[in-house]
Amino acid sequence: MADTQLELPSDWDPRKHQRKLWSYMNGGGKRAVAVWHRRAGKDSTALNWTAVAAHQRVGTYWHLLPEAAQARKAVWEAMDKQGRRVIDQVFPKALRSSTRNDEMSIRLKNGSMWQLAGSDNYDSLVGSNPVGVVFSEFSIANPAAWEYIRPILMENGGWAIFIYTPRGRNHGYKLFETARKNPGWFSELLTVDDTFLITPEQLQQERDDGMDDDMIAQEFFCSWEGSRVGAIFGKQIAAARSSGRITSLPYDRRFPVNTFWDIGHGDATAIWFHQLVGAQDRFIKSYSASGEDVTHYVAYLQAQGYVYGRHFLPHDAKNITLASASNPKGANVWDQLKGLGIAENDLVKVDRTPDLWVGINATRSRFETAWFDEAGCEKGLDALTSYHKKWDEVRQCYADAPVKDWSSHYADAFRQWAQAYTPTAGTMTFTRAPAIAPARMTQPTMITVGSTRAGY
Repeated sequence: MADTQLELPSDWDPRKHQRKLWSYMNGGGKRAVAVWHRRAGKDSTALNWTAVAAHQRVGTYWHLLPEAAQARKAVWEAMDKQGRRVIDQVFPKALRSSTRNDEMSIRLKNGSMWQLAGSDNYDSLVGSNPVGVVFSEFSIANPAAWEYIRPILMENGGWAIFIYTPRGRNHGYKLFETARKNPGWFSELLTVDDTFLITPEQLQQERDDGMDDDMIAQEFFCSWEGSRVGAIFGKQIAAARSSGRITSLPYDRRFPVNTFWDIGHGDATAIWFHQLVGAQDRFIKSYSASGEDVTHYVAYLQAQGYVYGRHFLPHDAKNITLASASNPKGANVWDQLKGLGIAENDLVKVDRTPDLWVGINATRSRFETAWFDEAGCEKGLDALTSYHKKWDEVRQCYADAPVKDWSSHYADAFRQWAQAYTPTAGTMTFTRAPAIAPARMTQPTMITVGSTRAGY
């Protein structure tokens, strides 16, 4: 029997507006950012290019969406307008040697492997050494995934494509600006005025169906100015930026640094670094890591060279254990911090309250005093911008519960400040011995306990 002859891409041709990106990649391009409006065929273009690339160079290829469940629904189980499964059009069965539904992976007969996954669990894909990665919906994905994967692609000469619509001036905006200014990158922003795929009548129908003008500007005209629809702190971050409260705020040695923590058991731990300077709550740094023990975080605090005030920990700090070789007996985080030189008087447990939204609303109300160092808090600001409510597909509205993802760790840590930190009037005084800094200055404070981590 003669071998089946297939042409790639299979039964698909790039449309006029998709050809510029296609030509760049087909010409050997390595880094591409495509900010295209809704329904412009972002995933379709990237998937079909991947099928071609996988037959030009044998290797592992990933297509990452923000969450694995979203990837399964939007790509693995998706049907195109012709009633075909998307993956069957992109990777015809005649080209495959195996298909794994549980892993959402396809092994091709030429030896290449393609896998669909969530960028929220990018570190679970360790060991595969991909040579091509698509970051779909990157503006709402964990930006740490790119930081993790970038060195791999740099070492093996691989490529990366970022496809998304804007979600405010977060990491998606910054990446587009970086690409736009870098001659080695491809960058393109396409609105409906560029592609003519959506008619004015169709836009009006979207309005009639309840889509507001801000969302239309974001989804169809790729506006960076709005906040993410469903964003919990979107308006507050936008107000902080417009009023100049996101700026350059170096560490001021005259004032102690307080820290506010969210401790991840099995996921990320996040910390905000804060100074009270006059009436300004200055956040000078944010930090997050995953899979590390308490020793790591204390070493990070020490490395900053700050004079510390107090460390605000979530209600379960006396129960959570970050076990490691340095903690063979499984001591809880509270006791580990004490064992590593932080005085117990400097540790504050923020009690849990039953309603998460009490803490969220308290945070919103205190935002007007919050100032941020733009460089030091870059990732934390991205997280606060991205923190959002869950969309209920059945009821077609936003649910009360925020989505627990990469952004929620920073949001939970930030909420410790809003719920538990209440400075009192008075001057700075020098008191007891240093905790983890060589010298220390303590600001008298009144600790108001009553934070929330309900359901977490």
